[in-house]
Amino acid sequence: MQLISALASALLVQSSVALADDSSFVTASPNAGSAVSDLYPPAGTSVDSALFPPESEVGFPGPTPTGVQPAAIQTALSYPDNRGPSNQFPLVAPQPHGHDSTENKFDITKYWGNLSPWYSLNSADYGLPDTSPLAPKGCSVTQVHLLYRHGARYPTTGAAPAQFADKIANATKTGLQVSGDLAFLADWTYKLGGELLTPFGRSQEFLLGIQHRQLYGHLLNNFTETGTIPVFRTESQDRMVKTTHNFAAGFFGVPEYLDQVSIEILVETPGVNNSGAPYEVCTNSNVASRGGIGNTMASKFAKDAFNATIARLNSQVSGVDFTYSDILAMLQLCSYETISLGYSAFCKLFSQEDFLNYEYWFDISFYYNNGPGSPVSAAQGKAYLQEFVARFTGEYPEGWSALNTTFDNSSTYFPLNQSIYADATHEVVVLDALTAFNLTALFKGPALSVTGNTRENSFVASKLVPFATHFTAQVLECSAYKPTKQIRFLVNDAVIPVADSYAGCPNDPHGLCSFDNVVSILQDRINEIDFDYDCFGNYTAEEGVDYNGRAPKS
Repeated sequence: MQLISALASALLVQSSVALADDSSFVTASPNAGSAVSDLYPPAGTSVDSALFPPESEVGFPGPTPTGVQPAAIQTALSYPDNRGPSNQFPLVAPQPHGHDSTENKFDITKYWGNLSPWYSLNSADYGLPDTSPLAPKGCSVTQVHLLYRHGARYPTTGAAPAQFADKIANATKTGLQVSGDLAFLADWTYKLGGELLTPFGRSQEFLLGIQHRQLYGHLLNNFTETGTIPVFRTESQDRMVKTTHNFAAGFFGVPEYLDQVSIEILVETPGVNNSGAPYEVCTNSNVASRGGIGNTMASKFAKDAFNATIARLNSQVSGVDFTYSDILAMLQLCSYETISLGYSAFCKLFSQEDFLNYEYWFDISFYYNNGPGSPVSAAQGKAYLQEFVARFTGEYPEGWSALNTTFDNSSTYFPLNQSIYADATHEVVVLDALTAFNLTALFKGPALSVTGNTRENSFVASKLVPFATHFTAQVLECSAYKPTKQIRFLVNDAVIPVADSYAGCPNDPHGLCSFDNVVSILQDRINEIDFDYDCFGNYTAEEGVDYNGRAPKS
């Protein structure tokens, strides 16, 4: 009994010391907040192909007969959804601050806005509970059009995470002390690069390529019949080029993709037309009171959304005062460090409510910058709308948008007879395109409010613009439909209904509508969108308005 009593007393003493240590302040290292980096490969190194020859020189490949192309989109009994832990392997995302272990697990990665990894959405969430991406019974997919975002990347150079690191580094010069939840900041350094794909981002695109080969591989037979190979398009930024290479590697295999697909790289720079980067030629997209309404409104929401967390964290630091901007920066560090380094100590600082507010901050920003609340979003998405319609009709698109007519009037660079199209772009452009396509089911409900999330609108940024998000148009031949040629749209595996936004389209349980009718409606939409006025006009846009992505004219 005396031994047990002594052990219990020792444990109590240890617990008391641990509690005291948690609440005591630690002086931060002089290097806290400083930027650090590694470099690989070493300078001057490369593979010596004379010593390590490729497969083509070594020979002895063994049997290489090919099977049929996979066509799971029309042969599988169920659809391979991307849900659960598999969609974020090998990342580690902890439970929120204060989350009871007995509560249901809360997946923080689904509340990171455009920094979330993509996952399969439910068609039921948009009003189609009885369908899936699989071809409906009696239908076969004859063509697929894919518009997809790059995978997970490092932050934009000089953005909020780096600014927060500078703030910590500057605070160490005058004496920074931390305690409790913030104790890790004592020797924390800024380890993120700028804008490049992360290893996880590469895997997202590689797997996306594999997924689409499994689903739509049968469409390659059309290229075999015509003796051609596909053209896949992307932009010139490093992460965009690497995104397309990883997608192509997943789709065609390594090293086969190097000579089985033509990768077209369009220059992304100010003043150059490019459907994948329309903001470079749309002046009003960079005007705060027009293309930047979402930034202003999101800031108004955030100012009072994190007060309790600001107070809690400020009580654990001396030498610096945190504001709502710092909270947002730390939440972004949670996201960026996780997708870049595999884990982030910042994540455990924030409660479930914080992550919900973090998501809504993104929702407001994207809804009003690139969604229906923006006066320039439809104009920016017009180029992709024109290009999709051109591929539908087999006629080259006209100008009057951000598309590049030099390339888009060329059968070499803009072929009109492919059965598979794949264009890589940025999340803002994907959302611009969805707005231009007038897919109102994605934004159903009243315009978002800065006073709080009423959850009356179907729009959620992490669902529509996550890393590797993708917008798909399936063209199908359906024997039971009249006419037999049908089309439907999907976003991250959710089939999107068009009956409410496309006149003449029925309330079809599978989201199908006559191909010719949809093309006609989209041609009318192209004519409605005034690119010149929306992008260069002198008008006044108000906050909190659903403009359907088009500038007000009165």
